[in-house]
Amino acid sequence: MKEIVVVSGKGGTGKTSVVASLACLIDKKAMVDCDVDAANLALVLSPRVIEEKEFAAGKKARIISEKCTTCGICKDMCRFDAISDDFIIDPVACEGCGACFFFCPASAVEFETPVAGHCYICDTPAGDPFVYAELSPGEENSGKLVTMVRTEAKAQAERAGLSRILIDGPPGIGCPVISSITGTSLALIVTEPTASGIHDLERIAQLARHFSLPAAVIINKSDINTACTDSIDQYCSKNGIPVLGRLPYERTISEAQRQGKAIVEYAPDLPVSKALREISEQIISIYKE
Repeated sequence: MKEIVVVSGKGGTGKTSVVASLACLIDKKAMVDCDVDAANLALVLSPRVIEEKEFAAGKKARIISEKCTTCGICKDMCRFDAISDDFIIDPVACEGCGACFFFCPASAVEFETPVAGHCYICDTPAGDPFVYAELSPGEENSGKLVTMVRTEAKAQAERAGLSRILIDGPPGIGCPVISSITGTSLALIVTEPTASGIHDLERIAQLARHFSLPAAVIINKSDINTACTDSIDQYCSKNGIPVLGRLPYERTISEAQRQGKAIVEYAPDLPVSKALREISEQIISIYKE
């Protein structure tokens, strides 16, 4: 099973737009949106949810009113001010540290594992399976939810006899990104020719090297700052990272997004669409079935 994860060291580089176009150009694959904090690939793919699964993680405290003696020890022990004067715990403020549970003399506090998000298994108009998830506001453990999403996607791919999985990874280099890239076949890094873009490219490339993961680069908006684009080329050449393509800046991409379409299907004759087709052909040739 070949897993290609599209990542970026920062948000806003055009990563999801690239994934949406590759999804149109690469056939016989399953798709995953691992950005569980802000999943938006579904806005372009127009999926139909066929199964929904709950994601339970973490611990939240709850005071059992029938047992509570209102002694106030739990409130004094809570460093997060999550317990009200009426001895009701705010589930958003509660960090699950357990102080109230361990120090309550009446054993009136219980720990629960709440539903922290949902995983959606879908099909798409093109017939490809697609899996994404949404973490509930204020919840943590996004890395675990990413693992759940990837596991479900592999199961769907195996069931459909597919050998490729295209992953839209989260931005940054944190826990959700680590969960998204580990064990994959290629980290396709989308960067942009700005000072911050170069800095974050270096961060995500270093992360890929740490996990011995092959990496390649796509330079988005490559014509807005040719000096920075040259710097990216030099960095990639020095570190043995192939540059699969350079995408020119194109205002029509925003219009395509408003219409819920990838740029390659909305305006297939534009230079950016042609560049994306060339990138997809390289990926297909490298990761044949």
